[in-house]
Amino acid sequence: MSSTVSTPDWNAPHVPGEVLVTHAAGRLSGGKLSAQALRALSRVEAQAITPTLTLASVPDGESEEALAAQLQEEGLTVQPNFVYRALAVPNDPGYNGGIQIDSIPISQTYLPRIRAQAAWDFLAGCGKTPVSVKTAVLDSGADSNHPDLDGRLVAARNYTGSAVTSDTNDTDGHGTAVIGLLGAATNNGIGVAAVTWGGKNLMPYKVLGAGGGSTAQVAQALNHAVAQGAKVVNMSFGIKPSEYGKDPGDKVLDTALNAAAASAVLVAAAGNTALDGVYFPASNPNVIAVGAVGAGNSLACYSARPNSTYSRPLDLVAPGGGGGCAGTSQQDNLLVLQPTSQGSYGLSAGTSEAAPLVSGVASLMMAANSALTAPQTRALLLSSANKTTVSGYALLDALEAVKAATQ
Repeated sequence: MSSTVSTPDWNAPHVPGEVLVTHAAGRLSGGKLSAQALRALSRVEAQAITPTLTLASVPDGESEEALAAQLQEEGLTVQPNFVYRALAVPNDPGYNGGIQIDSIPISQTYLPRIRAQAAWDFLAGCGKTPVSVKTAVLDSGADSNHPDLDGRLVAARNYTGSAVTSDTNDTDGHGTAVIGLLGAATNNGIGVAAVTWGGKNLMPYKVLGAGGGSTAQVAQALNHAVAQGAKVVNMSFGIKPSEYGKDPGDKVLDTALNAAAASAVLVAAAGNTALDGVYFPASNPNVIAVGAVGAGNSLACYSARPNSTYSRPLDLVAPGGGGGCAGTSQQDNLLVLQPTSQGSYGLSAGTSEAAPLVSGVASLMMAANSALTAPQTRALLLSSANKTTVSGYALLDALEAVKAATQ
């Protein structure tokens, strides 16, 4: 399925002093843009991101838009280097507690709600184990020392620094929570269970730093993950639609998403501001946009949803926790992993937490039937959802999804 994005919104969050330039291959000369190809920009420092994508620095005293106008006069496509941010509910105390919250044991009620146990039992009846395929999590990394991630992580990459490294350790906690929901080591006698039980196949890509993550960082990680064989990609971050009710105009990431969807199931959190519409990249039609169900069988008060100016629907909803909605308490949030330096376990809520439950089920499906393609898995996942429990929305159903995958 094809998609288009709007004109770049230069008021949306982006890396100051940088622009992304899409061009024909071979238009770089040394470390700078070729003066012959781009006479107006011969003095601009540039970094090759891919053979057809360049990150250009804006000269002192000039604006990104002014530089973009010069580039466009040369017939090139230019956009901001957008900044994406994690989509957990910011005032939720989830990362500050443990399995015992206020001396009350918190159970993983979200797993029965998506019929995970029934899905595991069905797979066992088929002689299969509930493991995952290679699954990439683009986030703030993962605590590689967490006992509930022991034996699960594959070395990936960190794109948040001045150079790409292999250090994907998580100092924030968001990525550890997300990757734990789909892949905490299960049946090991400690901590929590996860949608997928085991296997060394979770790829934690660090694209979110203290200030979020840029278009260039996310696109590079996505391209690398797919090249390394990732069959499912989780993205619990986003950028809200522009003031015109459209996506932010990120053609670079949009193009990368469209290419990746041919071989990987792409899942993204829809956003945690109910009135803004579905965030990007969840709004890309090749990405499964996931909203959150709160403590009951209704859309959480914080969850993004279609609105009058931006009608992109939610593809699926999954438990995301109470998140401070009326009638909820801290105990209604999801039990998640957090870095061992912060206590190992805590509570959290948001569409960031709902998305990895969907990614985990997609990974179960593809592991159960290796012949499934990414588009087939996506179609079966959506068609098998429960369309009666949550009014107006399709609730993730792990049992029906794995049944559909194995038929």
